[in-house]
Amino acid sequence: MQEVLIEKVVVNMGIGADPEKMKRAEQVMQLLTERKPIKTFGAKRIPDWGVRPGVKLGLKVTLRGEKAADFLKRTLMAKENRIKGKSFDNTGNFGFGIKEHIDLPDVKYDPQLGIIGFDVLVALKKRGYRVKQRKIRKEKVGKKQRVTKEEAIEFVKGLGVELE
Repeated sequence: MQEVLIEKVVVNMGIGADPEKMKRAEQVMQLLTERKPIKTFGAKRIPDWGVRPGVKLGLKVTLRGEKAADFLKRTLMAKENRIKGKSFDNTGNFGFGIKEHIDLPDVKYDPQLGIIGFDVLVALKKRGYRVKQRKIRKEKVGKKQRVTKEEAIEFVKGLGVELE
């Protein structure tokens, strides 16, 4: 019950309001994850950046299970198996960015798509944590069932990753 597992991997791209960039980013996201991305929208009004509520600003895909583990391994290879220590939060999650999608293994440069970066966010869990999140008969979860920062770091080291 104390084994640390990958709950989900969220791949996020912040594109901006340009519809042409959004189309290219959507193609890149489908190429990388083999899933159809969901569009994300602005929530606040920021006049200097041309952002207002309801404007499409980015894309995201959530991966779970075996696909999440495979994608995480591929992206860690692109980062040369190195993550900064400040990438981890206190609840066992971590994230990092990839500046160019062509850094991933088996991805070739396509001049029509260009080069786009993305963020990878990983949520870790232990077995039994679902009790807190389910709809029927929710219960509190003990401190032992929560993933700590140290456990997350040990999990990532077990994947062969070095901390900077």
